[in-house]
Amino acid sequence: MKNILITITLVLTTILIPAQKLTLDPNHAKLKFDVTHMTISTIDGEFKKFWVDLDFNNPDFSDVKFTVISDINSIDTGIEARDKHLKSADFFDAEKYPKLKFISTSIIKEKKDNYELKGNLTLHGITKPVSLKVKYNGSILNPMTNLKTYGFTISGRFKRSDFEIGNNFPENIVSDYVNIYSNLEFTAN
Repeated sequence: MKNILITITLVLTTILIPAQKLTLDPNHAKLKFDVTHMTISTIDGEFKKFWVDLDFNNPDFSDVKFTVISDINSIDTGIEARDKHLKSADFFDAEKYPKLKFISTSIIKEKKDNYELKGNLTLHGITKPVSLKVKYNGSILNPMTNLKTYGFTISGRFKRSDFEIGNNFPENIVSDYVNIYSNLEFTAN
């Protein structure tokens, strides 16, 4: 009887614990990328406007769900002419495909605070599975806001050719691989 009561208590506790939703702190978050240019240098940039939803039940983040949405028109490489070209039909075609979207499908703990995050990336009207690395940097009570704050670093790469981005530009001009990385801070609601 005692074992049954313990089991019922554990099941009810699990069911009744609401999912935690963390809020992105946009002042302490970046969504960046880089590509190799003409095989000899690296060009980097970022998306200035993006949002990340993070939901989880388990304190070890073993069930975390990431959703990322970015405005392609917010691309910024520091060179206005290049940004305009990247937004054109030669690359992202931002007028027709204005959003980048990533929705996680699973997360696997690799070692302490390091995870493999799998999900579907949608770019240029094409959705493909990608795998990213996530490092949980920890949490603290922010002395400025008095809110619990969580830090994550996410990195990975994908092939632009998989999304038909910049098909007229050979790999010796713009690398096929695009590296992505993001530093993120979230606060508890």
